[in-house]
Amino acid sequence: MANRQSPTISNPSVIVPVNPAIENYMRSLTGPTDHPVLAEMEEYARLNNFPIVDRLVGIFLETLAKSIGARRVFEFGSGYGYSAYWFARATGLEGRVICSDGDAVNRQKAQGYLSAAGLWDRIDFRTGFAQDIFAQTEGLFDICYNDVDKGDYPEVWRMARDRIRPGGLYIADNVLWHGRVAAENFVDIVPGWTEAIQEHNLLIFNDPDFDSFINPTRDGVLVARKKTA
Repeated sequence: MANRQSPTISNPSVIVPVNPAIENYMRSLTGPTDHPVLAEMEEYARLNNFPIVDRLVGIFLETLAKSIGARRVFEFGSGYGYSAYWFARATGLEGRVICSDGDAVNRQKAQGYLSAAGLWDRIDFRTGFAQDIFAQTEGLFDICYNDVDKGDYPEVWRMARDRIRPGGLYIADNVLWHGRVAAENFVDIVPGWTEAIQEHNLLIFNDPDFDSFINPTRDGVLVARKKTA
């Protein structure tokens, strides 16, 4: 990822997708997933204002991956490995999560965290531009996960859609962009990012080869399943 900017920059016009009290209740149920490494990763994000999917979406990602028996996952934009933690738990010992990030420091952090969690042997973490890494990687995937700069969302969808196996999933974070996609007036982080997310979402929901849904938890997670027939 090139611009790890938080989507929560002050904006009085944005819409909170899910009432914070509801999300706090949901978060209170996640105790069984507690792990010292996970807590350390979450604390790092909090102290450094580093955008991660956080616990609720992480559990959702793991559940989705387990539900389709995912063994091969590609992450467009991995940061320091928080989402990869959840995918690696799901894919099992024989699985492989291919991570991509433009910052070598994030790779070092990911190796430290995921090694401590006993998951690094399931990770193939590559440093560079996510789209280039994907183009250089052969084969189909059970899951393609998109969390790059938001202006690149339509491009990533177009690249990924034909590389997902039937019954596999395309998953994208931040597709509600803190309500900007539904607001008449909004202040964007980077000009054009909201419009790019809107285009991305329309492309997917209008694609006859996929069944699609948006989970509004946190900042909105789009899940698109490639049809089998």
